[in-house]
Amino acid sequence: MASVARGSRFFEQQALAGLAHMRFTTAHRVEGSYSGRHQSRQQGGAGEFVDFREYSGGEDLRRLDWKLLARTGKSFVRLHQEETNLVCTLAIDGSESMAFAGSRTRGGSKLEYAQYLATALAYVISLGQDQVGLALLTEKLADHMPPGSTSLHVTRVMQQIEEIKTTPTANAAGGLRFLFEQTTRRGVLLYFTDFLMEDLDETFAALRLFRHRGLEVLALHLVHPEEESLPRGTAFRFIGMENDGVLNCSPDEIRTQYAEKFSAHTAMVRQMALAAGCDYRRLSTSVPYLQALGSFLVERSG
Repeated sequence: MASVARGSRFFEQQALAGLAHMRFTTAHRVEGSYSGRHQSRQQGGAGEFVDFREYSGGEDLRRLDWKLLARTGKSFVRLHQEETNLVCTLAIDGSESMAFAGSRTRGGSKLEYAQYLATALAYVISLGQDQVGLALLTEKLADHMPPGSTSLHVTRVMQQIEEIKTTPTANAAGGLRFLFEQTTRRGVLLYFTDFLMEDLDETFAALRLFRHRGLEVLALHLVHPEEESLPRGTAFRFIGMENDGVLNCSPDEIRTQYAEKFSAHTAMVRQMALAAGCDYRRLSTSVPYLQALGSFLVERSG
């Protein structure tokens, strides 16, 4: 992966060395094309024995349990829990609100946080010989790289992550629907977004499409600390990042109301994500991405 280190400023290989022994795992059964570490939806073959099933005419006779047939006179095949590779798609919100970086902190924007985290996840996923793809979402599918597992493919994914630019839009459902139409295999969808969108209901309706098809969906809700509370001062000008206009006001006059509305919004997002069958995780950009990733991987490993 040395070529990746030279090709993407978001790939910090030395910093990721402490996570090299960890793997991204899924809580659900998956589908794949070759033997790997994850439980498969398909039963049969030479994995761990799990159950019997009555023999159906035309099946391979080599799968028959001949000893059971001799004892009972009934034909059954042995079912095994095979393992398979994991197919992951990193879907990143490319709306302009993701470019918010604040003014009181030294940290970068929400998009940069997502780029560091997504790049690190691509690396960890590839270490497990699993497949990783990329989607940039606005009101359309702005960019899409189907999942792959070769070193060259992972390098290209990381380079595409680095090149992401935001677009002034307040809608996300269209991009998710386009991605759904391009998704033919079950696996995991990791959605990096701040959920600051006008079509929130439609967005979760689109995420339900992935869940109905059997994909695991992880909603990674990125929040900048300066979004949670307004700055101290007598007069500020707030400029909308998605053609929302300009607002001149004193933050002290609306501080409490703003905090209540933002808290209500994040609580609603969490509730909608869980209702849609998504795994939800709120991530503050004030927390170092390596710390967030480490706890995330530990939590998923059980």
